[in-house]
Amino acid sequence: MIASGLDRLVAEADALRGRRYALLTHAAALTSALAPAHLALAARVRPALLLAPEHGLHGVEQDMVAVGARPDPWTGLPTASLYGTDAASLRPAPERFAGLDLLVVDLQDIGARYYTYVAAGVWAAASAARAGCEVWWLDRPNPLGGVVEGNRPRPGFASYVGAFDLPVRHGLTGGEIALREARREGWEGALRIWPVSGWEERSSWPAWGRPWLAPSPNMPDYPTALVYPGLCLLEATGLSEGRGTTRPFRLCGAPGVDAPRLAAALTALRLPGLAFVPALFRPQFQKHAGELCGGVEIVIVAAEKVRPVAAGVRILAALARELGASFSWRQAPYEFVSERPAIDLLTGGDELRRLIETGDDPEAWIASWERDERAYREEWASLRLYGAKR
Repeated sequence: MIASGLDRLVAEADALRGRRYALLTHAAALTSALAPAHLALAARVRPALLLAPEHGLHGVEQDMVAVGARPDPWTGLPTASLYGTDAASLRPAPERFAGLDLLVVDLQDIGARYYTYVAAGVWAAASAARAGCEVWWLDRPNPLGGVVEGNRPRPGFASYVGAFDLPVRHGLTGGEIALREARREGWEGALRIWPVSGWEERSSWPAWGRPWLAPSPNMPDYPTALVYPGLCLLEATGLSEGRGTTRPFRLCGAPGVDAPRLAAALTALRLPGLAFVPALFRPQFQKHAGELCGGVEIVIVAAEKVRPVAAGVRILAALARELGASFSWRQAPYEFVSERPAIDLLTGGDELRRLIETGDDPEAWIASWERDERAYREEWASLRLYGAKR
């Protein structure tokens, strides 16, 4: 049976007695009995402050929507936002932790470099450590398991969706990433990891025997999480990635797209574990809201065979070929950055964008990831808190 760091702290809650602590958490951070972290801990020792990441404490806000600072309606506890109206809001100043002696972090990540919760936790932890606070990271298993896939970002392309030198599908837990950053930045002495137990094989979510609780509004189930490391790239285009529908990241398309033709083109790629069904859909918000879109539904037929990052790159290249002049990149700022295209922030470089713009095949770039993946596994062996898997 898997027990999270939160489960362990709840069982040892006396460790919080006499501490003035802040708790950075969200709705998907639950005990094994499905109690939200802030309620489970407040019932034992009340935190002095709650901190909310992107989407807010209760997971209400959509992506890239500012989270307001307001008292938690369930506990009355003051809540500060770590996702406001500008990039400065992402990194709390050390003064935010004045009068506190401990920061507790409990966030459910999904195992993709773009997903922002680990960056929120690590940046807050570093600031708290500079303020003289101890940091307790309540670790959670990675739903995508220990599989590694994808390139590492190049220097100069760091952002909130590329905060760490990781492959896209990194195979680590938030606690392992926090440990690496703490060692690199010199605050390891302030950090205590409360590890997961019962997850020695680094299994993916289907083997856990636990219900899926959406960690963000557009991550409703495990199949979505599995394809997300690749299909998130659609956020960088003018195509709908299915936000505003019940199948985010598993629908893609735009008004006027010939759905059967596109499905046939993507099926011809023979991507392992995936099938493509022609689809019509009407997003209720975000891109193409209220418009009838043609496109495809991405169906997982063999989850164990899916290589989501490579699949996402191949799908993106095929979309550009099939749609021709109607294919476009996102023009609006992305995660508070306007100086670089969103696709460069997501991929951690400009290689894929240039390949697609020149119509070149991305296969050589995909093949180059093997070097990154191999070096990464060797470098990070000393940081793994749980048994290695692939």
